[in-house]
Amino acid sequence: MTHPTRTGGQILVDALKIHGVDTAFGVPGESYLDVLDALHDSDIRFIINRQEGGAAFMADAYGKMTGKPGICFVTRGPGATNASIGVHTAYQDSTPMILFIGQVGNDFIDREAFQEIDYRRMYGQMAKWVAQIDRAERIPEYLARAFQVATSGRPGPVVLALPEDMLIDTAAVADTRAYQAVQASPSAAQIDVLRAMLASAKKPLVLLGGGGWNAQACADLQRFAEANQLPVGCAFRFQDLLDNAHPNYIGDVGIGVNPKLAARVREADVILAIGPRLGEMTTGGYALISAPVPAQRLIHVHADAEELGSVYQAELMINSGMPQIAAMLAAMAPLDAGAWSASVAEAKADLAAWQLQPAIFQDGKAPLDLWQVVQQIDRIAPHDTIITNGAGNYATWAHRFHSYGGMRTQLAPTSGAMGYSVPAGVAAKIIDPKRTVITFAGDGEYMMNGQELATAVQYKAGVVIIVFNNGMFGTIRMHQERDYPGRVSGTELHNPDFAALAVAYGAHGEVVDKTADFGPALERALAHANGRNLPALIELRYDGNLITPGATLETIRKNAEAAKKSTAERAN
Repeated sequence: MTHPTRTGGQILVDALKIHGVDTAFGVPGESYLDVLDALHDSDIRFIINRQEGGAAFMADAYGKMTGKPGICFVTRGPGATNASIGVHTAYQDSTPMILFIGQVGNDFIDREAFQEIDYRRMYGQMAKWVAQIDRAERIPEYLARAFQVATSGRPGPVVLALPEDMLIDTAAVADTRAYQAVQASPSAAQIDVLRAMLASAKKPLVLLGGGGWNAQACADLQRFAEANQLPVGCAFRFQDLLDNAHPNYIGDVGIGVNPKLAARVREADVILAIGPRLGEMTTGGYALISAPVPAQRLIHVHADAEELGSVYQAELMINSGMPQIAAMLAAMAPLDAGAWSASVAEAKADLAAWQLQPAIFQDGKAPLDLWQVVQQIDRIAPHDTIITNGAGNYATWAHRFHSYGGMRTQLAPTSGAMGYSVPAGVAAKIIDPKRTVITFAGDGEYMMNGQELATAVQYKAGVVIIVFNNGMFGTIRMHQERDYPGRVSGTELHNPDFAALAVAYGAHGEVVDKTADFGPALERALAHANGRNLPALIELRYDGNLITPGATLETIRKNAEAAKKSTAERAN
């Protein structure tokens, strides 16, 4: 049925409701005032952010948590360029997302008008589809396609530019149906080949990752692993696809991988990779699994047919959505696992040993033991706590030592984007207020989007933020000491009092610099966050020399100096 005449902004908001949108994130701009006006009378919750990068990260977190496209609105020019970090993250993480950008009017297009950018060119390589809606009567068509593209096949971001004059134009146009995400499914013949390859294996390994998972798919995959006694690893920052306490979970294959797990990947005779792109971080720089033809027999399952064979020539390539493949694997007749069943307990024991207190804390001299910090979190917080983090060495303490409770308890950017932690944590608490949410943030990383703490206060999102303050950009400093030992340049930070800053925002804030003080501080923070529905922040002040669980900066520097000296002596 054709509606009465509506403005473009009203047509757009009506379309959002048809497609099931309940929440949108953004920073307001005069270029899409008619959309803001239409949102006023809708039941769509518009979360006002403090910077477009934070808004786009929140939309990405929404997409990860719900499986529905995260919706973000920003204004043209500076707003769109700020939001690009979230679009790039959503693309590499395979997260459904739609970014709407207010654009200059059609009468000014191609004149380099105020804040004008051609978004098709700007976003061309970091989104699944980029378009501009020039006519109000075509808004329902464009939005239906946007939702379809964002959710079908490999999920990802879509960008739509909205010329200002188009939004105030009127049109009498019919609405569309709600979108229906489309995914491929394995054939029975492919499942037969997959089963035969596993049946012939002596050292099989399952590797999970990528987007498009839901709770049912994770449950089906767990049943498949249990029925066939298979060891399951998770790709970089997809550790929540299987409860880490499960006997079949053997660790994460990513940055700083357990050497024994890395050896299992190299020595596996059959790898069943379900979902991951098998990118640089998961493959150890394409070394654990060599490209283009792996030493292992590789079964690669991915939602995007174009991804299959693009880097790795797997022996069996299956184009499938995650729920589709997981359901068929769960229904598959069990294998005789006698050849490898004992390896699962061995791999689990290797993981337990890898998660023991690292040597740098065993002498008890460090005032603040970061390993103990994670142990206290696991002791005090619920098992289904959502942990968010951005990029930085501090995230290693969560990745290596925290036990993720399964789908969806981890929000982290595989793109390595700094500034993700706080917006993701705030969004998670807004989306699921009954869940406990704890954010791990580095001191440098926090300062990139820490202003979203104001958003948390405004919307009563009781997230607990833990800031790891070591006074440096730690990851870069670590690499600096490896390559240019003793020559510190551009990596030192002078930080504010993070706890005092949190109080100024209206949150609870504490400083912890001793191990014994962290547990009580965490209990107070959780009580404040969950009891008053307001955020809390704990600033951890610790020795920056303790850069990773496996090495200090001093050790890294000395080893690099010794290597340089040895090289020089050989040259002479």
